[in-house]
Amino acid sequence: MRACMVAYTHYEPDNRVRRYAEYLADLGWEVDAVVLRKVGQEKQKVVGNVNVFRIQERVHNEKSKLTYFLRIFRFLFNSALFLALKQFSRKKYDLVHVHSVPDYEVFAAIVPKLLGAKVILDIHDIVPELFLAKFKANKDSFAFRILLLMERLSTGFADHVIIANHIWYERIVERSVDRKKCSVIMNFPDTNIFGGKSRERNDDDFVMLYPGTLSRHQGIEMVINVLSRIRKDVPRLKFFIYGNGTDEKFLKDLTNKLGLSDIIKFFDSVSLEKIASVMANADMGIEPKRQFGFSDEAFSTKIFEFMLLGVPVVASDTSIHRYYISEEYVKYFKAGDEEDLAESIRLFYNNKELRDSYVLRASLFIKGMCWNVRSDEYMNIINSLLQVPENVGVIGQ
Repeated sequence: MRACMVAYTHYEPDNRVRRYAEYLADLGWEVDAVVLRKVGQEKQKVVGNVNVFRIQERVHNEKSKLTYFLRIFRFLFNSALFLALKQFSRKKYDLVHVHSVPDYEVFAAIVPKLLGAKVILDIHDIVPELFLAKFKANKDSFAFRILLLMERLSTGFADHVIIANHIWYERIVERSVDRKKCSVIMNFPDTNIFGGKSRERNDDDFVMLYPGTLSRHQGIEMVINVLSRIRKDVPRLKFFIYGNGTDEKFLKDLTNKLGLSDIIKFFDSVSLEKIASVMANADMGIEPKRQFGFSDEAFSTKIFEFMLLGVPVVASDTSIHRYYISEEYVKYFKAGDEEDLAESIRLFYNNKELRDSYVLRASLFIKGMCWNVRSDEYMNIINSLLQVPENVGVIGQ
């Protein structure tokens, strides 16, 4: 059996795309991944047992809606051409798993679908609301209404839709897709990558870590502002930021403006294996999302990954975080409240016993939230699409 993952993202750092691809490859499938390329990367490479095709280069520097959408539509065209050529070859795909954003990327699979392949649309981020957050638009805008239409058409085209959390599930089944063809699969951490890592640092620094996208709604700006006020209270603290994004330059400029370049360090995004080791060596993780619109409902899997690695987490009390995680397992601060965030950082900095208590409780909770115990959810979807009997398991070769 043959499958293809299609995603407007870079392969190595993306947990979800890699997790599904490697899962099928381990079951004996031949798996391709059609993704973006960083500057200087090879256009084609075998990563693990997955054939990775990096068909388009991307730099995160979009300043306008036009630039953003032109790059996405170029990828849509290039990936559609790639899939069509593959489907007309001897090695046809049985399954095409398209990862959103954007959801209309699913139409790249039109030729495989017409020739018999099953198509999954995996909505990582709900596009209309993401658009509102990214471009400060409103729900009455023409673009928002068009994106709602595209959501309905995209979910209608797919044979099955995966959505990233239950809040978005309720919204999308209300406005776009039948419940019978929609499932929730969260971005569960992979124990093969995030399990069994141990701390290797032995210095006196206190490392606070944020690994993720650098965009305004993530709240990194607030953390930087807070550190400028409390740095004397936390003299050993270093803040490491791993990732890229549209607000990367703004955040670096703010760091320099506030004279914090000695304690705040920026690093490019790295592979999952590397970031897992980096995270394991942190003293605390920070997840400071803002609490409005899209960001209030976008769950951060880094919280789960920190838990699996035994690292305590301070996180904003967004609706989606509280939906899934009790305050027993995470130290919450009031989203957007700089004073509360400052107090939470000081509290963790000064109290190792408190940090350890969060780690212990979280270690029990996270056991049921890992990919190795939740992968059957994906297996059941494929079995249903390919009409495999329940007692057989996913078809291999």
